[in-house]
Amino acid sequence: MATVCSGTLALMDAGVKITAPVSGIAMGMISDGKRHAILSDILGDEDFLGDMDFKICGTAKGITATQMDMKVDGLPYEVLAQALEQARQGRLHILGEMLKTLDAPRADYKDHAPRIITITIPKESIGAVIGPGGRVIQEIQAETGAHISIDEVDGMGHVEIMSENKASIDAALARVNAIANPPQAEVGATYKGKVKTIMPYGAFVEVMPGVDGLLHVSELDWRRIERVEEVLKEGDVIEFQVVGKDPRSGKLKLSRRVLLPKPEGYVEREPAMAGERRDRGDRPHRGDRPRRDDRPRRRDTRPPPPQDHGHHDQDGGQQGNPEPSNN
Repeated sequence: MATVCSGTLALMDAGVKITAPVSGIAMGMISDGKRHAILSDILGDEDFLGDMDFKICGTAKGITATQMDMKVDGLPYEVLAQALEQARQGRLHILGEMLKTLDAPRADYKDHAPRIITITIPKESIGAVIGPGGRVIQEIQAETGAHISIDEVDGMGHVEIMSENKASIDAALARVNAIANPPQAEVGATYKGKVKTIMPYGAFVEVMPGVDGLLHVSELDWRRIERVEEVLKEGDVIEFQVVGKDPRSGKLKLSRRVLLPKPEGYVEREPAMAGERRDRGDRPHRGDRPRRDDRPRRRDTRPPPPQDHGHHDQDGGQQGNPEPSNN
């Protein structure tokens, strides 16, 4: 009966939502044929020497299970009633002591308890979660340790995630949700992400699962960077800030430079305003310069083009391009 009591506490501690806690007690009986004595919570010796082993389990409201072994022929009703009432009092006392330790199931399962969760995602997101050739879903499973299956049911994607612990489930669920219902990156916010691809003009960095941004080579550092590979390589995890979004492509613009301390004495180059030409020094205003047709003509120093004199045959006739025929 100790296994019944400890099993109840174990289930509640694990977060299993049982209907009600159950306690158990074993009742015994010693008789000489004329007299009898009912024993509560018998041990092995009392079971061996006694005439009855009566196991009773139940909640505060009633009995849930019983099991009896007898060594005598028959049992008077009065003796059975006495055993049941004595067992009820014993069960309730034991149950009260159990509830002093834990009086209700825990709100969630234990972190190391295996679990399965099911969510639904839009049908259009199924392909994005699976990825080309299953690359995305395989990457999620490898990195989180969870097993993921996806089926299309009634025009929706049903995703089943299974794992042996809560941390793995939560990580896989976050990755799937980020792809199926991608969050929006905020301009001005700082993120950490992995360098996905390096190009001559910059690097594409993962802002969040399923969302990439362009980190231009000019935004890597305050100093001039000739090659992106001087600072980054694919797979690096870096910190950056979202500084804008391209209005045409919708791509996010990232900057690593803004998070670095600005060098002392650094002067930002002012961009030219729309319709304004940059300062070109002491170059004369167009109105002060001579007209183009009044300037002296440049001397053509190019060599003359070669002339085609044709080839002469043995008869002294010239072989060139034949005259076009009127026919």
